Amino acid sequence: MNIGSFIFQEQSLYGVFDHDCVLPVSKALLTKYKNLRDLLDDSALDLLKDPSHLSAPVLLDDITFLPPIPNPRKIICVGLNYIKPYPVDGVAPPNPDNIILFGKERDTLLGHRASLEIPKGEPANSFDYEGEIAVVIGKLARHLSTEDALNHVLGYSIFNDGSVREWQKHSIYAGKNFANSGSWGPWITTTESLPPVEEMALTVNLNGETVQSAFGREMIFNVAQQIAYASSLFSLHPGDVIATGSPDGTGGSRTPKRYLQKEDVLSISVSGVGTISNTIGLSI
Repeated sequence: MNIGSFIFQEQSLYGVFDHDCVLPVSKALLTKYKNLRDLLDDSALDLLKDPSHLSAPVLLDDITFLPPIPNPRKIICVGLNYIKPYPVDGVAPPNPDNIILFGKERDTLLGHRASLEIPKGEPANSFDYEGEIAVVIGKLARHLSTEDALNHVLGYSIFNDGSVREWQKHSIYAGKNFANSGSWGPWITTTESLPPVEEMALTVNLNGETVQSAFGREMIFNVAQQIAYASSLFSLHPGDVIATGSPDGTGGSRTPKRYLQKEDVLSISVSGVGTISNTIGLSI
């Protein structure tokens, strides 16, 4: 099942995506649960499997995609989680001994088909992409073991961790949190519809050229380890997102470097989930 959020006729809605359509939740369900996070908080996901709780289908061409959960409590990113065979700035980074986490703010992320914002001024010169598999938490989690961690997963989505490389050098937080610089979506595919994450293929295309490609099994720290580690720091709530790291091939790792420019088209695919595509726009 593919679930997510969108705008239709100036109203913020959520529902079940099916091929070229989305079935919005019924008015009654929307009154009870105003957004997808509210529904997940009440452990009410099964309501979306009942056609009586859904409205007539709407064509995807008639909606504006939002991030699947526009209001997650946490957006957690994992750094350096794939082997990087090519050096960045002449230095090949070693594999980390521990999981590296950082956070993103909600307003850094847009939905499928949105135009990403090129940072204004000097940051535009090192604006980069990072395609990632995103895991979405489905139920409250604290102090999980790796054996139990995957039982708390709602599903998987696709994530672009937009990054300003030169700003990362003096502040990871700054480099990762320029407004409207990244995206996730187009929806969340629930676990029963997917193979194990190790079998999922991540592919990133820039203007039709494949620039990143990896399988989930190539992660240095697997998804269960990431969830267990994060849950040792704080509670994970329904709708929280963990972006699981990006493989080699980002613009900053290429020779010569290839950063994002106006009118570029970035498409990120995860097998079994789908594709999120964004154009690159202007500064505001």
